[in-house]
Amino acid sequence: MRNLIYILFENDYFGFQEDAKNYVDRITIFIEEKIAEFPSKETPEVLKKFGERYVTYKANNRTTWYIFFSQEEDFYFIKFITNNHTDFIQNFNL
Repeated sequence: MRNLIYILFENDYFGFQEDAKNYVDRITIFIEEKIAEFPSKETPEVLKKFGERYVTYKANNRTTWYIFFSQEEDFYFIKFITNNHTDFIQNFNL
């Protein structure tokens, strides 16, 4: 997640590195506290390499994060995180 802090700050999504860190911390807290109880969806076949299931985290009115994961018993393996602003995710109807 440190890479995400750097990317958000370096691409001027946040004016201060501390703000980028706080934003990423909120995503991390959501994953740690909610992934087991938040309703997940089955990942479309073409995206299964990123994880069998995914959840969404709406950070604000403009940005939704897609968190792809695999699960084994009570363990969740986060495999890929992206948001609705990427060309990659815009090609899929999630």
